[in-house]
Amino acid sequence: MIRSINRTMIEPDQGRLFVRTNGCLLLVLLILVSGCGTQKWASVRKTPSNPLAGPLQLMSKDGPAVTKRTLQTLRQLNLDKYAHGNYEEGLTKLSKVIEKEPTGENLYTYAELSYVAGARADAVGRDATALEMYAGSVSHAYYYLFECRDGVRADGYDPRFRQACDIYNKSLEGSLRLVKAQGRFRQGETYRIQTPNQEFHVSLDTVGRWKDTKFQDFKFTSDYEVEGLKNQHRQYGLGVPLIAECKDQPPEAPGSDYFPPNLTFALTAFLQVEQDPTIDPKTKKSIHYCKILLYDPLEEPEIAINGQKIPLEADISTPLAYLLDQGKVSQTYLATLGMLTPGAQQDRRGVYMLEPYDPKKIPVVMVHGLWSSPMTWLEMFNDLRAQPEIRDNYQFWFYMYPTGQPFWISATQFRSDLDGLRHQLDPHHTALALDQMVLVGHSMGGLVSRMQTIESQSEFWHLVSDRSPGELHGSNEDTQALKDVLFFHPSSSVRRVITMGTPHRGSDFANSTTRWLGKNLIELPTFVTGSSNRLVAANPGYFKNKDLLEISTSVDSLAPDSPVLPAILEAPKAPWVKYHTVIGVVDQETWLGYFSGRSDGIVKYDSARLDEAVSEKIVTADHNTVHRNPESVLEVRRILREHIQQLRQEYYSSLQQPAIAPMQTPEIMPASHLAPVETLPPSQPVNTLRPSVYSTPPSPN
Repeated sequence: MIRSINRTMIEPDQGRLFVRTNGCLLLVLLILVSGCGTQKWASVRKTPSNPLAGPLQLMSKDGPAVTKRTLQTLRQLNLDKYAHGNYEEGLTKLSKVIEKEPTGENLYTYAELSYVAGARADAVGRDATALEMYAGSVSHAYYYLFECRDGVRADGYDPRFRQACDIYNKSLEGSLRLVKAQGRFRQGETYRIQTPNQEFHVSLDTVGRWKDTKFQDFKFTSDYEVEGLKNQHRQYGLGVPLIAECKDQPPEAPGSDYFPPNLTFALTAFLQVEQDPTIDPKTKKSIHYCKILLYDPLEEPEIAINGQKIPLEADISTPLAYLLDQGKVSQTYLATLGMLTPGAQQDRRGVYMLEPYDPKKIPVVMVHGLWSSPMTWLEMFNDLRAQPEIRDNYQFWFYMYPTGQPFWISATQFRSDLDGLRHQLDPHHTALALDQMVLVGHSMGGLVSRMQTIESQSEFWHLVSDRSPGELHGSNEDTQALKDVLFFHPSSSVRRVITMGTPHRGSDFANSTTRWLGKNLIELPTFVTGSSNRLVAANPGYFKNKDLLEISTSVDSLAPDSPVLPAILEAPKAPWVKYHTVIGVVDQETWLGYFSGRSDGIVKYDSARLDEAVSEKIVTADHNTVHRNPESVLEVRRILREHIQQLRQEYYSSLQQPAIAPMQTPEIMPASHLAPVETLPPSQPVNTLRPSVYSTPPSPN
């Protein structure tokens, strides 16, 4: 948090005031240069998007109007005079024709004419008439699509089929808008809607994983234009894409404790219509029974109607963009808060989910870098989640941590937070997919991720002292905190780590100037500075490298001369983990490339590479965009596909070989409770085949 300086907030140390004030100016300049300023993610459209705007001339001064093909059908039925007015009478006569000849041509004509009538009534504020016309339109479009031989089973080359889908979607949306305006768009209730000529009994329910969740509000994705995300991912089908808001009431879903506040989700409203209405003996009105079901298109992208698989119309990007715009804090604020005052961000630290927890899906945990926040991943998340084979097998989590503190402290906290999450969601370790976790780390986040997969042994302790840990004096809290940082084991849950623009051997960005600025600008929490100072004071002569204990900022920790970096490179790696690197190299023909050489402008190629990586991808990008580059997204998708393919091969191999008896060693933990690891002499080959974590094979999608 950058504190404002005024006459009432002058600090005693004027030199420090000068540094902090000018440092803040420098930070503002860096924000502007790097393009990390406040961003607009979604804007409200002047008019909702509507694929019928062209065919039905919705924006024309003479529109809305029926298409030429529908006009021809009306002409053949001697009803063409109703194409431009007196719609109710025309629809009444057309309905009598349909009673005798319920052909697809007649049903479609009714749906289109009724939609035009509804749009005209809606435009002049005749809500009751508009609702009746929209209801007639959506029901007849439904009959055309599902109840007659010319619908879903018709020749797919007829453009009228897709237009019938659009009429169904937009007439349903028009109905929902009118119902919502009356405050009657609520889940779990049945509404009785009376219009001049008909009556509708409509129930509204959420199905699937949101069945017990009461959303506080719904908005229509067609009202918004996505701006902050490069790609807007849609699926074309039937239904009305919605933005479902939780607001102040958390949803009732697995893992909801890890949701950020005021989360929004993508839902699709689908209307099912009973074919035969009944007649009210008192009012003589036709009573139509309808169900509006709210589906999660990420969970159920298609539904079965009359034995046919029907894709749901879906928009998964607009709810994400809307969520980002509704946040009370900006990306820049979160990043700066975590950088300059990491102690203030400790209460925000932890794993975040944007969807309900699914024990059958493998977590992909995205870890941001220095002076950043989880929002930096949303471009990649938006693109990866749109791929069916990815979302069917993976769930995406985001780790948020204070980036101003040394990365090894963040790695310790990450280890603890992952263990706590596993204990809460899967205390008995029965969710086998959690043992196949993939970590994706950008910049410093790659180091935080990689430290989850190495064995410390005694090497990290020997960086600070040659004496036994048992000789260390101090409070239990202080001594245990130091041991947690310097003694650790690889996580049994992590199977792959992807680092992107990560300074494995340090960065020249951490030079004398930036390190000096960091020490004067970053305010570390007392649990970092106080613990080290107390231990040094209580143990004179005990520590051989007090400088390491006094490395108090993330900038210091990333310096090329940091002794921790080579220790990480040389530490024993978990044999069940595979590493992948994505490395940015700026265009060498640009001015930045001329001055920075073979690097991303911050991290050199030689620092970002790993000898043990099974794959390396070089993309033309700078440090701030390497993880947003389309080639990087494709590379992560390739690795995730490879991961599933490997698990599938393990599954089929396990069917042909007897299970291997589990073995425990004091040095290395097993990859999972079904995946033993045996330490063999260098001369002996290691059998990398492990029993599958699946009782059935992973999804083939």
